[in-house]
Amino acid sequence: MKYLTACLLFGIFVAQPVSAEHLGDFLSYFASQAKTENPNFAGFSPNRGEQFFKSPHAAEWSCSSCHTDNPKVTGKHIVTQKSIDPLAPSANAERFTNPAKVDKWFKRNCKDVVGRECTSMEKGDVLSYLQAVGS
Repeated sequence: MKYLTACLLFGIFVAQPVSAEHLGDFLSYFASQAKTENPNFAGFSPNRGEQFFKSPHAAEWSCSSCHTDNPKVTGKHIVTQKSIDPLAPSANAERFTNPAKVDKWFKRNCKDVVGRECTSMEKGDVLSYLQAVGS
């Protein structure tokens, strides 16, 4: 049954675009993954997400090193100085609308900042924080 649920969720994310108004779809997906990773998973926390977003990690960078402490404003890549559109969906309707891009950017940025792939709980916490920023 778990396998069937995972396949159905995967199919939903591959087959349908998820719009910024449906950020909850990404949160639901990461919640199902987090429950698999940790049976004691009790939900996402915007506060944990904000702490994760603003705290330096393995590379001595934080998410906010490039995306600023205010993810509703334009950021700048710390190395290339390339401009980065706002990360918060409330300020950038294009954010979190394409599952392939979400997966790609979490993989790349987590490896750069944290030195590993982020857990589903970390991803969900960060998304719940970014959702709260616009509230």
